[in-house]
Amino acid sequence: MIHYQHFQLDNGLKVFLHEDKTSPIAAVNIVYNVGSRDEDENKTGFAHLFEHLMFGGSKNIASFDEPLQKVGGENNAFTSPDLTNYYVTLPVENIETAFWLESDRMMSLSFDPKVLEVQRKVVIEEFKQRYLNQPYGDLWLKLRPLVYQKHPYKWATIGKEISHIENATMDDVKDFFYQYYRPDNATLVVAGNISIDEVKRLTNKWFGEIPAGNLKKKPIPVEPRQIEARFDTTSADVPLDAIYKVYHMAGRYEENYFEADLISDILGRGKSSRLYSSLVKEKKIFNSISAHVMGSLDPGMLVIQGNLNKGIELEAANEAIEKIVSEARNQRISEIELEKVKNQSESTLLFSEVDLLNRAMHLAFAANYGNADLCNMDAEKIQAVTTKKMADVAQEVLREDNCSTLFYKSEN
Repeated sequence: MIHYQHFQLDNGLKVFLHEDKTSPIAAVNIVYNVGSRDEDENKTGFAHLFEHLMFGGSKNIASFDEPLQKVGGENNAFTSPDLTNYYVTLPVENIETAFWLESDRMMSLSFDPKVLEVQRKVVIEEFKQRYLNQPYGDLWLKLRPLVYQKHPYKWATIGKEISHIENATMDDVKDFFYQYYRPDNATLVVAGNISIDEVKRLTNKWFGEIPAGNLKKKPIPVEPRQIEARFDTTSADVPLDAIYKVYHMAGRYEENYFEADLISDILGRGKSSRLYSSLVKEKKIFNSISAHVMGSLDPGMLVIQGNLNKGIELEAANEAIEKIVSEARNQRISEIELEKVKNQSESTLLFSEVDLLNRAMHLAFAANYGNADLCNMDAEKIQAVTTKKMADVAQEVLREDNCSTLFYKSEN
């Protein structure tokens, strides 16, 4: 159970405290409610670019890392299609350093043209290394637009194409910052051995004077129900042929999410899963195969991915996957199999919450979504899954006409 207290500043900043008197380390986590789904389709990659720019110096602080390292702290960040997350861990007695640093870069970046050029080059190089020059690296650049026709999940977090970052101007950067990086579009979570009164004092001191923004988010297009199977083929200099199959499913906090999540576990979590047992161990069609869900806020993806053994035809391997998926869709899962994946899922959840920073993030993500209580409902929702509910969701999610399949051919 993640216990918490919360309040909100006049400028709209939402603040949550998870008090843990046993921890000598504190975590300060701030979520900005902006991800790649909020971008203009002709100016993509900005949310991820900002993840980099936020470490390039702010109005009064030239270097973000140096003062933090002096007080024994560490920090990092990540961008997703739904949000941008910044986090700091440090000794609790030095927690004010985190408030100082985070408030200064929320108040204003340095907007130094040199910083923009440096980070632009870093992001472009990352695009090339991770997405263009790495085996299977361009997978999501090809798969997302196959799966999504309307929703902005159709482009990757890194951006739709390099030119969008190459052509980003300082005016573009300022507009994006002052639209999204405002206190009323942010959620601050503090975790550790600190009182609510002290958190209120520090938050008012460091964030209270930052003005609210004038955020007007445009509606995000709803992805239509897929009613026709989609197929595409690509090729590259990769070690093995691969197959990727994607099914639309519920969003992270929506009804039926955990049913779909547990279906993915039954299909492809670990070496005792249906896909691995049959297609890797027994029939030796695949070198590796797995299934997982993406966990996005808006309706997301259940993904099956596998690398074929040499000499196996893609069409035959695809038929083998579809046979197992068909069985999961049309035959009710046994109580024993359901109990196994429930136990796996609950164990993962419990182990993840041993870590203080993970607890802070779980709370931050739920609060950013609009209901902090959701951070404590996962175990209950997992236990509420029945074989009947699983069968109903499998019938909808694992439909043949709800599937997008990408054949990734090896050129060597």
